[in-house]
Amino acid sequence: MIDILTRLEKTYNGKDYALLKHAYDYARKAHVNQKRASGEEYFIHPCTVAGILIDLGLDAATVAAAFLHDVIEDTPVSEGDIRKEFGDEVLELVVGVTKLEKIQFHSREEEQAENFRKIFVAMAKDIRVIIIKLADRLHNMRSLNFLSKERQQRMARETLEIFAPLAHRLGISQIKCELEDLCLKYLEPDFYEYLTTNIEQRLKATGSGVEQVVSEVKEVLDESNINGEVFGRRKHLYSIYRKMKERNKTLDQIYDLVAIRIIVNSVDECYEIFGKIHNKWKPVPGRIKDYIATPKPNMYRSLHTTVVTNFGRVFEIQIRTYEMNHAAEYGIAAHWKYKEKKNIADDLDTRLTWIREVMEWQGGLKDSKEFLNSLKGDIYSSEVLVFTPKGDVISLPKEATPLDFAYSIHSAVGNKCVGAKVNGKMVPLNTVLNVGDVVDIVTSQNSKGPSWDWLKIVKSSSARVKIRQFFKREMKDENVKTGKLMLDAEAKRRGFSLSEILNDDAFLHLATKMSFNGQDEMFASIGYGAVSVNQVIVKLIDYHRRSLPQQEVTKFFKTGKKGEGGVKVKGMAGLLVRFAGCCNPVPGDDIVGFVSRGYGVTVHRKDCPNLKHTEEDRLIEVSWADTNDSVYNAGIRVVGATQTEVLTTVAAVVAQLKLDIVSTNGRIDIKTKQAVVEFHIRLNSKDELNNLITKLSQEPKIADVYRTTN
Repeated sequence: MIDILTRLEKTYNGKDYALLKHAYDYARKAHVNQKRASGEEYFIHPCTVAGILIDLGLDAATVAAAFLHDVIEDTPVSEGDIRKEFGDEVLELVVGVTKLEKIQFHSREEEQAENFRKIFVAMAKDIRVIIIKLADRLHNMRSLNFLSKERQQRMARETLEIFAPLAHRLGISQIKCELEDLCLKYLEPDFYEYLTTNIEQRLKATGSGVEQVVSEVKEVLDESNINGEVFGRRKHLYSIYRKMKERNKTLDQIYDLVAIRIIVNSVDECYEIFGKIHNKWKPVPGRIKDYIATPKPNMYRSLHTTVVTNFGRVFEIQIRTYEMNHAAEYGIAAHWKYKEKKNIADDLDTRLTWIREVMEWQGGLKDSKEFLNSLKGDIYSSEVLVFTPKGDVISLPKEATPLDFAYSIHSAVGNKCVGAKVNGKMVPLNTVLNVGDVVDIVTSQNSKGPSWDWLKIVKSSSARVKIRQFFKREMKDENVKTGKLMLDAEAKRRGFSLSEILNDDAFLHLATKMSFNGQDEMFASIGYGAVSVNQVIVKLIDYHRRSLPQQEVTKFFKTGKKGEGGVKVKGMAGLLVRFAGCCNPVPGDDIVGFVSRGYGVTVHRKDCPNLKHTEEDRLIEVSWADTNDSVYNAGIRVVGATQTEVLTTVAAVVAQLKLDIVSTNGRIDIKTKQAVVEFHIRLNSKDELNNLITKLSQEPKIADVYRTTN
């Protein structure tokens, strides 16, 4: 802790040093007598986090917030106290970090998903919040050995899935590499030990080869009158592990354990040395990468090549300027370390653009799990660099299509897209783009917008979300109507009426779980496919069942025709008998009676799904009476190209058989685009129903017909 004060003195001065010394003293007093799991003083943790940020070159306010980042959560200190002592800027940073820790979750999946959303909200407000959090997580990972094995693995997995990729996306390779290696240590301890031991042995055996390459490269620099540095740098363990796993190779088959790094003063010198290296040694085809002309999305810039030396060894060589090297090590933090340089500030703006885009499209996602999946797609996807006709570089995920390109330019370009040219030739919209392709999007103001099929074509999360947002915004009324019909049909299929299970209390319960702002938004979400009917209906039915007293359980069975007509109840007389609306039994069906408390006997088909979880002692034997006087309702579902064709065809067949249509309910299936119409038919027996289904199935305009349970 004395060391941290010395570093503060050397790094900061004037008001900055005074602020940091005050934060140090204040946090030390607040955490007095607190211990970590290791038994050491708790205050060591904020000091170490602050030290990591000093190494990254962060400003005084950020380092002060690092000293104070746990005081609100773990000590009696309040937000008001922090504002009074350190001002609003430091308070906002401390509160931003604290909020990332406080949320409670119902499931591990929900926790991880909501963590992502919280992190990006915090990043959008002030990127320094996530840099503090990354430093905090790095020190926690360094001291993970004092926790239980279960907690070690849980934290390591979360770090590997969330924090290491974020550090990579922000370009902070120092933190990213150490986090990944520490995750490997706890998730794959045997593999970690194997790599640690064997790589050291390999490097000792081949050390002279590295020294020889470094020496020969220095000679090239001297001959060219170029000042620079040359050194060998071992690849971090996790990158070697991943290469072995992905390519199914043994350690002996991995040749580039060490990269030779050349650092010079200018871009021109980078390319000059690049050419002379290839003059000296033969480059490996396909392993030359120019990240100076086309930087990675995290603004990493460097020249990479893999060469075969004259003594038969394979080495990767990286060539960059000092400025590029700083940006590669410190990433977004380089903005503060080298903030006087304009191009570093431009890099910051580029990096923040990605975060702003994420925040723009995440507003269209109410479900944290959907946000998580979308964001992971953007973070983890391999990049394909393509060009606009003007030569601008666009980074897209692997197997991206012209539609992904169009939506990466702007939502309006994607929505009005009617065609695409790749390298000057018209291509289908589902064409997979390759590195270096020049893509030109053809748009039309007469375009009606995207097709649902586009969701199957695009590969980028942002494009997928923008397409869904179009349907949500432009087709709101139609989506509400479609969603309501779908939910109503599913409720009937399960033996309920929608009005029965969807009341104000039920919706309020549902809205807290699924973040709907109103019933129309819920219906629209179902209609445009953001949530499934099943997700909603299961929650509504569950709430309905739990809200009813046990003795009213019989209300789950919709009443149909009242009276005893056509049914005998074994061993009982004088009972009210009715037919269940959930399965609509007709003479010829195997049936069973359900004794309802206060409601008589409800007759169901024996295969009715609503009987699966009923009490067996409340089921009673019933049978059909020998009478032709009674009429019954039966449900059928008919599928065809259009509702008009289905309605006219069914009406003609029903009239031919001298039956009656009681009701109809139609919709368009979103996936198949076919018309689906449900009919309730009045008839006398199962034979009449089977005859109707047979005749309809023979009609050329009917794609499918079958009996329903409602």
